Amino acid sequence: MLWSLKPHARAYRYVGHKDVVTSLQFSPQGNLLASASRDRTVRLWVLDRKGKSSEFKAHTAPVRSVDFSADGQLLVTASEDKSIKVWSMFRQRFLYSLYRHTHWVRCAKFSPDGRLIVSCSEDKTIKIWDTTNKQCVNNFSDSVGFANFVDFNPNGTCIASAGSDHAVKIWDIRMNKLLQHYQVHSCGVNCLSFHPLGNSLVTASSDGTVKMLDLIEGRLIYTLQGHTGPVFTVSFSKDGELLTSGGADAQVLIWRTNFIHLHCKDPKRNLKRLHFEASPHLLDIYPRSPHSHEDRKETIEINPKREVMDLQSSSPPVVDVLSFDSTTMTDSTYRAVPGKGEDICRYFLNPLLMPECSSTTVKKRPEDVSDVPSESLRSVPLAVADALEHIMEQLNILTQTVSILEQRLSLTEDKLRDCLENQQKLFSAVQQKS
Repeated sequence: MLWSLKPHARAYRYVGHKDVVTSLQFSPQGNLLASASRDRTVRLWVLDRKGKSSEFKAHTAPVRSVDFSADGQLLVTASEDKSIKVWSMFRQRFLYSLYRHTHWVRCAKFSPDGRLIVSCSEDKTIKIWDTTNKQCVNNFSDSVGFANFVDFNPNGTCIASAGSDHAVKIWDIRMNKLLQHYQVHSCGVNCLSFHPLGNSLVTASSDGTVKMLDLIEGRLIYTLQGHTGPVFTVSFSKDGELLTSGGADAQVLIWRTNFIHLHCKDPKRNLKRLHFEASPHLLDIYPRSPHSHEDRKETIEINPKREVMDLQSSSPPVVDVLSFDSTTMTDSTYRAVPGKGEDICRYFLNPLLMPECSSTTVKKRPEDVSDVPSESLRSVPLAVADALEHIMEQLNILTQTVSILEQRLSLTEDKLRDCLENQQKLFSAVQQKS
């Protein structure tokens, strides 16, 4: 669903995935939207009324996460097939996979400078990857629970994890040190988001609350109550003035912050330090010693039901945009169809310029309906449909085979590298003795 924050504006529903949509991410320019699904695919949507999308097929299990690099050139995806895959947006092609996790990968995110990727898995580890040599350069383990979500702070010097053990943890990736440990939720933490200034963090939990943490003072400052069930996702806007939360109660709540007025501290604290080899700086996040934080009496609880108008009473008109695939990319597709990637990158999101939707590409329905095949799809002969389905099954088998071969090749390369290192050590030892 694509919503406009303007009153009485249209909402657009993009239809294309065949199973639950698990993750969404706007491109940095705001012209494209990446979506991950349990149907094992990733789609790249052009945000207009035509519903044009590219389908990426590489994973052999449900995809849990998508994320753009800061320059919009790369896309990283994480899947329950235990792999992380990186894609080129300009070329519209698969680049490489990262294998080291031994269980489902829940989330993968780029660092602000695009040089690193952080990932978390149900194997109870958080891994840092170097995008240049495609190697795991750091590893954080937890013996209690696994992380549902992980992300870099705006400086790129620390990572925060949302744990199934109800904990929120912040690590310094240069010192390999746990900086802060918050126990403020009574259920698993599903998502978190840094304020653009890096001074605050918002978390979403299955206990039905959204909590705001002050990272400078190291304490809980707000508890936002509005959802009637588990809260699955939360995110700050780019300017930090708004944040949104979505939950199992089928609600998306929009909150207005006043952090810009509250945090009037020296802006030099928030200068970006994006070099992985940079020495630790005391102003990155303070305090540095690991310590737990419990609920305090001075925290403020906010319940929007008492003071905010419920917007569900006047639902906006919904326009269904039925997708057609412009291209389909797999991990064996190393060259894009000429012009396709460039064509997609020429589209830009501008709701004010969206014309009236034609009946050939868009169906307007006032009520919610399930995805029903159009008349053109019903007219396809049954034999052709069966043949196409058989072809798709064979392609999926081929994709799985390629993924297995790629994984075995990676393991072989690692063993060969170890052998060469051992050979070099033996050679050096022989030279020293002689």
